Amino acid sequence: MTGPAPVDRTAPHHVPDAHTAAGSRFWALPQARHWLLVGVLLCAAVIALGLAVQLVPGETPAELGVDQDLSQHHAAVLTAIAMGINLIFGPVAGLAVVGVAALYIWLVRRDLVKAVGFGLVACSGWVASEAFKLIIGRQRPNPALLFDPLAPETGSNSFPSGHVSFAVALAFALYFLARGTRWSKVIAVAGAAMALIVAWSRIYVGVHYPTDVAASFLAATAAVVLLTGLWNRFAPRIVDRLPAALFARSIRR
Repeated sequence: MTGPAPVDRTAPHHVPDAHTAAGSRFWALPQARHWLLVGVLLCAAVIALGLAVQLVPGETPAELGVDQDLSQHHAAVLTAIAMGINLIFGPVAGLAVVGVAALYIWLVRRDLVKAVGFGLVACSGWVASEAFKLIIGRQRPNPALLFDPLAPETGSNSFPSGHVSFAVALAFALYFLARGTRWSKVIAVAGAAMALIVAWSRIYVGVHYPTDVAASFLAATAAVVLLTGLWNRFAPRIVDRLPAALFARSIRR
């Protein structure tokens, strides 16, 4: 029986290339089978709903009645919750939260690719809402017609809600992080509950109509579906072309 082949101790140890190591750690996102078609159809649904609420007679006054009814039944505890959500899920605080989370994933968990992916998914809802607001241009509920306007806002940026779109996209991003772990179901349920609570708060505060928040779920989902498809298709090539130094933390053991 022959023994093991002698080891050449003078030969240098193989060190994996930084790009190869980074590519092997690429974070593939869950992707719809026909992601482009699904995303386009969701976008079309948002636009169709936006045009419908603008053109159907009596639709906006009927929805305003919901805001007015809630405005007459404000409670101290609910108001505190709604105003806290108004701040936390706003553009400044929201982006700060996403930025801190992304930096934690990169610097502490040492995964730059996952940090970038998380940040893009979480912010995609805001981007989508801003795009649809430019297309639809629906006026916000008139605060002068509310019994207790908590955060008076005016302008043609009511449809859809940026706060709700951000909450939905953030829920997707958190679920993607937890996917494959024992926390995935808990995060999925908590994320859905979070998005619904944010949706309620926007009507409670009186800055959006019910269809505004309903459209936000469609808009954010469309953004996430399209982003995941584009990410899985193009991001690996981009990662492979980035400087190796960017992945030093990601591949270090």
